[in-house]
Parts: sequence; C-alpha cells; structure tokens
Amino acid sequence: MNIQEIAHEFRTFVLKGNVVDLAVGIVIGAAFKSVIDSFVKDLITPLVGVFGGEPDFGKVHLGPLAIGSFINAILAFLILATVVFFFVVKPMNYLIAMANRKAEEQPAEAPLPEDVKLLMEIRDLLKTPPSR
Repeated sequence: MNIQEIAHEFRTFVLKGNVVDLAVGIVIGAAFKSVIDSFVKDLITPLVGVFGGEPDFGKVHLGPLAIGSFINAILAFLILATVVFFFVVKPMNYLIAMANRKAEEQPAEAPLPEDVKLLMEIRDLLKTPPSR
C-alpha cells in the first residue's frame, strides 16, 4: 500500500458525513459549555450566594478527609444540571412537542379518484413492451 492510497483512504474517512458531524458537534458543544458555565458562574451562583451565603465548602473536613472540594463539585454539577434542564431540555421538549402537534394536524392525502387510478394503470401498461 503506497502513500497515495493511504492519503485517499484517510481523506475518504475524514470527509464521511458522520465524522464531520461529530467534529461540528464537539466544537458547538465546547462553545455551548462555555455559555452554560458563564451563566451558572455569573448569574446563578451569585443568586445562591445572596440567599444562602457564600457557597464554598472547600474547608470542610471529615477527619483526615477533605470532602469540601467534593461537595463543591457535587453542588456545581447539580446547579449546572438544573440550568441545562430548565433552559435547554424543557424548551426543546416543548418545541418538539409543538412541531409534532403541527405535523399531526396536517390532513392526510386524499385518496386518488378512480379515473386517475385508471389513467395511471393505462400509463403503466403502455410503458411495458408488448409480448410476442
């Protein structure tokens, strides 16, 4: 196998639809993560701080174990999951349900009239070559 065949095979692999889609998804996911992180850090966490004090458990210890950072990570995850659920998942589910309702409201195609069916049958018979 020479270098040109390998380059062609690599180009075919990279330009497959699912690989390109995956790359675009990763890039958009990374950008979306920064938006959500900023939303949580700049808006939600200060609101939690106003009502519940500074939400930092970094100094909490359980004997020799420093579990404060773990508690901070769990709280950050729960806040992030809540924000994603209420500001992304719920609106998307609503939009999908609305689109499905619209699709169901559209009437089904009316059945073809008998004369149209007959004309289609004649057309199909004319397409077939005569048997000898």
